[in-house]
Amino acid sequence: MAGGRRGRTVANWLINLIARGFVGSMLALPYRWRVPLAGWLMARVVGPLAGYSRRARASLALALPELPEPERRRLARASLDNAGRAVIESYSGAEFLAHLGGQVPIGPGMQALRDALAAGRPTLLVSGHIGNYDAFRGALANSGLRIGALYRPANNPWVNVHYVRAMSGIATPLFARGREGLGAMIRFLRGGGVLGVLFDQHPPSGVVLRFFGRPTLTTLSVAELALKYNALVVPIYALRRADGLHFDLVTEAPIAHAAPEAMMQALSDSLEARVRANPGQWLWAHKRWRLDAAETSAGTEAAAEAPPRRL
Repeated sequence: MAGGRRGRTVANWLINLIARGFVGSMLALPYRWRVPLAGWLMARVVGPLAGYSRRARASLALALPELPEPERRRLARASLDNAGRAVIESYSGAEFLAHLGGQVPIGPGMQALRDALAAGRPTLLVSGHIGNYDAFRGALANSGLRIGALYRPANNPWVNVHYVRAMSGIATPLFARGREGLGAMIRFLRGGGVLGVLFDQHPPSGVVLRFFGRPTLTTLSVAELALKYNALVVPIYALRRADGLHFDLVTEAPIAHAAPEAMMQALSDSLEARVRANPGQWLWAHKRWRLDAAETSAGTEAAAEAPPRRL
C-alpha cells in the first residue's frame, strides 16, 4: 500500500531527499525561469538517467511506427520537457494559480457543465496525462468552482506527503484511490460534485480496447461511475501553448451514456485525437501498452473486430 511500511526504504528516503532538493531549488527561481529550466532538466538530465527517455521512445515506436527515429527522439524529449514543466507548475501553488488568472475552459462541455451544476447533477471531467491537467483544475477553482480530484498515492510515502500538499494547493477536495478515499469521493459525487479524473494509465484490471489502433487495457471505472450516479461525462484538456507557459483549456461535447466499453472507447478516441495533434505533450514514458506478446501482435485488426475482453 502506498505510504505504508513497504515504501519506507532507505532508497525511497534518498529519492525523497533529492526530490525535495530539486523542487526547493526550482521554487527559489522566478516563475518564468523555473518552469522552462525544470523542463530542460527533466528532458536532458533526469529523463535519460532514469530511463524515461528510452521508455518514451519505445512507446512512440509502438504508437507511431511511421515516424523516423530522429522524430521519435525529438518527441520523447518534448514529452519529458512538458512533464518537468507540469511538475514544477503544480508545485508552484499560488504562483501557478495567479499565472492562470481568470482564464476558464471553453468549448461545448462548459454549457453542459453549467446545466449540470444548476440541476445538482454530478459531473466527471475526464482527461489524460497531456499538457498539465492541474491547469484546468486550477482555472476552475479560480472561477469559484469546487472541483475534486481522484488520485493515485505515490509509492514513495515521503514523496506522497508533499505531492498531496502540492495538489491540495491547486484545488480541493482530493480523494486517494482506496476504500476510504473512494467512499468519500462517492459521497461527493452523490451531492452533485464536480470531479476531475485521469484514465490513461495501465490499470490493474479493465477491458481490452483500442488506443492508437493497438489493444490496450483500459479501466471501465469512469463509465461505471457515470452510469451508477447519472453523472455528466465531459472530456477536458489543458494543452500547452507554444510559449511553454500558458494553456488552451478546452472541453468537448459530453460523452453519451451507453455501455461502459463504448463510453471508454469514446474517451480513448478523444484523447488519441488530442495526442496526435500535440504528440510532444503526452506522457509517453508511461508504459501504456502492457499486454503480452500474443495479444499485442494481434494489432489493430484483432482489437477492432473482437468484442472488448474483461481482464
